[in-house]
Amino acid sequence: MSVMVLDRSNWASDPSAWKGRFEGTSLGTGVTVLFYATEEVGVGPTLHVHPYDEVFIVREGRARFTVGGEGVEVEAGQIVLDPANVPHKYHNLGPGRLETTDVHVSPTWIQTDLDDPDATSEASGS
Repeated sequence: MSVMVLDRSNWASDPSAWKGRFEGTSLGTGVTVLFYATEEVGVGPTLHVHPYDEVFIVREGRARFTVGGEGVEVEAGQIVLDPANVPHKYHNLGPGRLETTDVHVSPTWIQTDLDDPDATSEASGS
């Protein structure tokens, strides 16, 4: 067996931030990892679901996660589990940068985006 190394240029979508992803198939493993970062308060991934478990490691900042309709506020150093087939989303609570490492228990990234009833309520003012 030889050591496998994936260069930053092969996964990073931002040259200076931990933002981007790699699929497990590129390293011959069963996990896919997304690195997420945003400075914008209120911004984050919209409601979606995966057919596998996902583990979120909050590396910096504060976030509000909604997992299966239940909301929770977390901060750097905490870890959140989203079980397979449970809709979820999160956003930056601020102040400052939110940075997460999202571990998908799958060799490939599979995501189904969903209509967010909260976004509809917010848009209509209710």
